[in-house]
Amino acid sequence: MSRRLRSGLSAVLIALSCLLVPLGALSAWAAYGLADTGRYVTTMAPLADDPDVREAVADAVGNGIVREIGHELDAGVLRGTVAPFVHDAVRSFTRTEAFRTAWNEGNRAAHDAVLRALRDDRGKHESPVTVDLAPVTAQVKARLTEEHMPLAGRIPVEHTEVDLLPAQQLDRLQKGFHVLEVAGFWLPVAAVVFAVAGLALAARRRRALTATALGTALGGALLALAVAVGRSVTLADLPAEVSQPAVGAVYDALTATLRTTSWLLVALGLTVAALTWLTRRRPLRLVRRRRASDPPTTPPRNQQPPPRVQV
Repeated sequence: MSRRLRSGLSAVLIALSCLLVPLGALSAWAAYGLADTGRYVTTMAPLADDPDVREAVADAVGNGIVREIGHELDAGVLRGTVAPFVHDAVRSFTRTEAFRTAWNEGNRAAHDAVLRALRDDRGKHESPVTVDLAPVTAQVKARLTEEHMPLAGRIPVEHTEVDLLPAQQLDRLQKGFHVLEVAGFWLPVAAVVFAVAGLALAARRRRALTATALGTALGGALLALAVAVGRSVTLADLPAEVSQPAVGAVYDALTATLRTTSWLLVALGLTVAALTWLTRRRPLRLVRRRRASDPPTTPPRNQQPPPRVQV
């Protein structure tokens, strides 16, 4: 194989490797980070202490309870006395250890329901994926009953369901999830294989290693930029009644590993490129110093030239 052909193939393989680095990191995060229930619950657990999340949960649960007991009271009593009392009681409940337990169990139930739906290959789905939040409402009901709130004992908690995934989108989401599961494994492997093959074919391996390192750093920077843009788009598309700070806190918690991975790729790529450049400069300096210290090779002045032989 000619030197030019080797260099061309090496450049193509290294470019493919650098392109697959951010895509592989994103796929692996989605397939193995978000799809693990235990890791998901651990990631979401600290949000039970986030003020924005607690306020959003208090508003959602409180509004649901007020709607349920609204038919028992007239509008004036509901707005003036019961509704503020209910919201204050729910807000107080979100500061307790019982809420943290209910928060973790609710996230576990929601994640299990979504995973079962995404991995279910029994055919077309006609009903949405829901999760029952009755445990949270039941604990709020018990707290309101202890505080002797009127009609608290009539709050129904048997079927407090929340839609997680609409039925019309389940088939498309299942296909995308299966693709992510495959890509989450093979894209990182392909990135490593292409990088190794590109370095092995390179005519100038030191230069190829520097290009690979800089490409990896660039891929990490693009991944960090994609996470930031995704956050802005997610918050911009929210309905007016949804709390942006709460959704932003959830987004930041879920993408924390992805952001860390992106900056690790940047740091690793720049470090390898810098080390490669430094190790290249040092031998050149040593060679120059040795050449400068070598004695002159010109012959002495008193040395006579060899006699000429005439034929």
